[in-house]
Amino acid sequence: MRFLPFLLMCAVGSGCGGAFKPDYEYEEELYLALDGSATLNVYASAASLAALRGADLDADPRARIDREYIRTFFGAPGVPVSVNLSRRDGRRFVNVSVRVDDVRELSRLAPFAWSSYRFDRRSDVYEFRQHVGAPVAVEAGDGRVVSESPPRWTGGEIVAFRMHLPSEIVFHNAPSGQVERGNILVWEQPLADRLGGRPVEMQVNLEPTSILLRTLLLFGLTIVAAAAALAGVVWWISRRGREG
Repeated sequence: MRFLPFLLMCAVGSGCGGAFKPDYEYEEELYLALDGSATLNVYASAASLAALRGADLDADPRARIDREYIRTFFGAPGVPVSVNLSRRDGRRFVNVSVRVDDVRELSRLAPFAWSSYRFDRRSDVYEFRQHVGAPVAVEAGDGRVVSESPPRWTGGEIVAFRMHLPSEIVFHNAPSGQVERGNILVWEQPLADRLGGRPVEMQVNLEPTSILLRTLLLFGLTIVAAAAALAGVVWWISRRGREG
């Protein structure tokens, strides 16, 4: 059950044949809980992982990708990692799911060190903030460029940061201004801007009660009300019977 979000990603994601979102070149999909725990799924081409996160991967579609290397690259002691490999348009893609008890721990993992995470209770809301900084090549200042052969990047590739939120969204700064079904927010950025180090600022304020808990409470109250109404009808029929 720990990797259920990862399975859900494969069920609806572009990497597994879904048609509900664009084909991103690099995508981070964060499932956040109100207790601060999180599952972060990554779906990315081998070339984007090499260029953006410094992974030692060959972008050649014929090259073999070592699952154990990917697991070590994304993991750390005590951090569960699930790895799957796929192809899209003949190219190699990596699917990874990482689980942490505190979302702020993600920045300690090398592949996510370009981000800083904050998740705190502010008065009557939970506030989440994420700042995504420069990729590895820009941070190192080595001018490294990773090219694909074949195919080459066209310039229209998109990077995305998606969030699945557990409670009602009070405020967010997603560029589209829209909350997708299932309480999903998306921040998109051209791959060229990501390679150039243009930062991404993400902010979300949430209600302190989860949608699931609220739904269960409403369902429970409905059952109690129905039972009370049935008991009232039975009592009324029984009383009329005695009077007759």
